[in-house]
Amino acid sequence: MAALTLDDLKAKAASGEIDTVLACAVDMQGRLMGKRFHVSNFIDSGWEETHCCNYLLATDLEMQTPDGYATTSWEKGYGDYVMKPDLATIRLVPWLDGTAMVLCDHLDHHDHRPVPQSPRQILKAQIARAEAMGFTPMMATELEFFLFARSFDEIRAGGYRDLETLVKYNQDYSIQFTSRDEYIMRPIRNALFAMGIPVENTKGEAEVGQQELNIRYGDALMAADQHTIAKHAVKEIAEQKGHAATFLSKWRADRVGSAAHIHQSLFSDKGNVFHDAEGAHCMSKTMGHYVAGLLKYAPDCMLLMAPYINSYKRFVPGTFAPTKSAWSVDNRTAAFRLVGENTKGVRIECRIPGSDMNPYLACAGQLAAGLAGIAEELPLPPAVTGDIYARDGIPEVPYTLAAATQVFRNSAMLRAALGDEVVDHYTRAAEVEQEDFDRAVTDYEIQRGFERA
Repeated sequence: MAALTLDDLKAKAASGEIDTVLACAVDMQGRLMGKRFHVSNFIDSGWEETHCCNYLLATDLEMQTPDGYATTSWEKGYGDYVMKPDLATIRLVPWLDGTAMVLCDHLDHHDHRPVPQSPRQILKAQIARAEAMGFTPMMATELEFFLFARSFDEIRAGGYRDLETLVKYNQDYSIQFTSRDEYIMRPIRNALFAMGIPVENTKGEAEVGQQELNIRYGDALMAADQHTIAKHAVKEIAEQKGHAATFLSKWRADRVGSAAHIHQSLFSDKGNVFHDAEGAHCMSKTMGHYVAGLLKYAPDCMLLMAPYINSYKRFVPGTFAPTKSAWSVDNRTAAFRLVGENTKGVRIECRIPGSDMNPYLACAGQLAAGLAGIAEELPLPPAVTGDIYARDGIPEVPYTLAAATQVFRNSAMLRAALGDEVVDHYTRAAEVEQEDFDRAVTDYEIQRGFERA
């Protein structure tokens, strides 16, 4: 079943099939936050709007309220935002009894204008820029994650130590080993499909206990919505089965991390604008400019693809995580991989984002960079071949949160595309992450220096 209409919801409420509606907005971390409505109240008034504290766009992962945000603070009293349901996103939630879900946009409580710092609005603004240029952005995101033998509660009670994956082998493409967690993955695929999310497949990924979920491409907003719902579903369904699923970018130093690659192209009423049958690899000039923009502004957008301290632990040579900003043809050592060479489906895959990304922010950053490349008519440098990890003379991606934050803060391109208030807001979010880590005393420090320092 695809998305429901409000009339569909009313009918299911009348029949007793639905009694609860999750009104969900997306926070800075890409999580679903909101309220559980009784369906009668949602149908009566909640479908028009509800409210939330505006601190939901100014907290860290632990829901603390750091200072330094221009939008909200103790001094300003932490007022309200409007949560405006997007009625085109009403869906059943198959893994919860009697429950439907709707995604909401953040609006200003006083004038009902979209809140610029809202992740969904940030992506919508870049989509509007593309549409003004005659393009419809199409995207698909991959979700990589690990399944663990124990539940979140059990792992937390054990201090997050002695972590053990559910499957004990590298199950990359293995049918035998992925049968062992199929009792989790099958309900995930079927639940998402029942919600109208076009799941293509799941597969074992290239590390012990790692999985990948792939969803068919769609327009950019739909892709980000589907990614967010899918990530939420994976965690909840795994927990219902007694297991934890993590999207932490790097959970163990000696293991490969998890990515969230972004496939992207631009369409018009004539089809894929990136395709030109006469171009090299069937790439159009427009695609060349777009990819050149991705390359030029990869450092500017790094923070939007790798938002945490842990995110940067993933960028290690020889782990399929890119360390240098180059493009190549079907080469998984490149930050940007040309996919669908010499076909009408030619597109570019950005391999930089980790599984901890907020898809709205990462996709918005990609669009901003690509559209800048088109506007500036940037020339595309030659494709790089071979082992890009070992190549000299290729720009490296920022290796630390501090470095990425500095480039992001000073990006003239992003300030023009996203707006100063957005750049300043997410700069502060990165600063909070860095400040919190700098105060921490890690196991590494104690083990290394407790006796020997």
